[in-house]
Amino acid sequence: MTEILALIPARGGSKGIPRKNIRSFAGWPLIAWSIAAAQQSKYVTRIIVSTDDEEIAAVAREYGAETPFLRPAEFAQDKSTDMPLFEHALAWLAEHEGYHPEVVVQLRPTSPVRPRGLIDDAIQILLDHPDADCVRGVVPSGQNPFKMWRFDDPKQPMKPLLTVDSLAEPYNAPRQILPPTYWQTGHIDAIRVSTILERHTLTGNVIYPLVIDSKYTVDIDTLPDWAKYEALVYSGLEMVSPGKARRPMPDSVKMVVTDFDGVITDGRVWVNGDGVETVAASRADSMRIKQMRAAGIEVMILSSEVDNVVSARARKMGIQAIHGMGLDGKGKVLKNILAEKNLNASEVVYLGNDFNDLPCFDVAGWAVAVADAYPEVLRAADYVLKTNGGFGALRELCDLILKNK
Repeated sequence: MTEILALIPARGGSKGIPRKNIRSFAGWPLIAWSIAAAQQSKYVTRIIVSTDDEEIAAVAREYGAETPFLRPAEFAQDKSTDMPLFEHALAWLAEHEGYHPEVVVQLRPTSPVRPRGLIDDAIQILLDHPDADCVRGVVPSGQNPFKMWRFDDPKQPMKPLLTVDSLAEPYNAPRQILPPTYWQTGHIDAIRVSTILERHTLTGNVIYPLVIDSKYTVDIDTLPDWAKYEALVYSGLEMVSPGKARRPMPDSVKMVVTDFDGVITDGRVWVNGDGVETVAASRADSMRIKQMRAAGIEVMILSSEVDNVVSARARKMGIQAIHGMGLDGKGKVLKNILAEKNLNASEVVYLGNDFNDLPCFDVAGWAVAVADAYPEVLRAADYVLKTNGGFGALRELCDLILKNK
């Protein structure tokens, strides 16, 4: 069997997004996405994270990777290149374990959105082509380089970046007749170890492409990137995930069921001297109820606690509320509601924020969490809203459903 090592580089000193490799991305540490991709490969025989950081190493082990060594600090600087970390990892494994893989796969954590089968496709191309030094993931380039220019002095004439033998002026030609071009991504590099150790290069000269659909083009470098690509994860795109696959919004929605505390409210409670409790909710949550009803979609509150404020708020919103079934009964109650109303679970959306909502996530056809839900709920959700509980989260969900409908 060919020994194929997945090597995931994850240094601790990121400046753009501090601690980004273990920051939660769509409910999971960013590094967990690359580890999961390697775990789901039929070819990868070993997964190692190369890091200089003890905390990153601990998280990597938690999600199933090995960290047999810590990367020396001189190979983990802002301007460090990839080659030294590969040479270090392979040399350490050879010296301390006598381990000599034939292929090493680089999986950069900053490109976490990978289609299923990507790693195996890259490895298969490498194995099928004995002349290949490396296989690199590429996507169709977003900007055509034949229409790009270069100059050293803005006061001097420009020169075209590229030329085409058959076209005198490619920069004036329709893009349809220009040669196709591709942009390398951080999703995958499958490299023969001999290329690294014998030829002292990370890619060699014979580099085969693995063309990836451009919708998977993700390279997280800034916080705006983070939010943008989390939204891509929640869009229903087919991809490798550390948890179960996320489901898209159902084409047909007949009912929305929402938790109360932490969803309709922000989870806080004010108590006066007489023990009377007061909560805060957003008027925005009521604004789409009529449109939802007109679209044939019922909205209902399902709450574990018996509380008059639940009934009062539901009446004000013009929706039904069922509450008081206890912490462990929400999933069973939801099943009973669907049976009574003769509804298919696939047409039901559930909105929650806490662990007692998870049984309802398993019942409903689409599970949605508020932005400030607890981590286990964020991981289990098919979609995470931008809005925190108590600040119009239900309104955001209704807008999404009505727009889709």
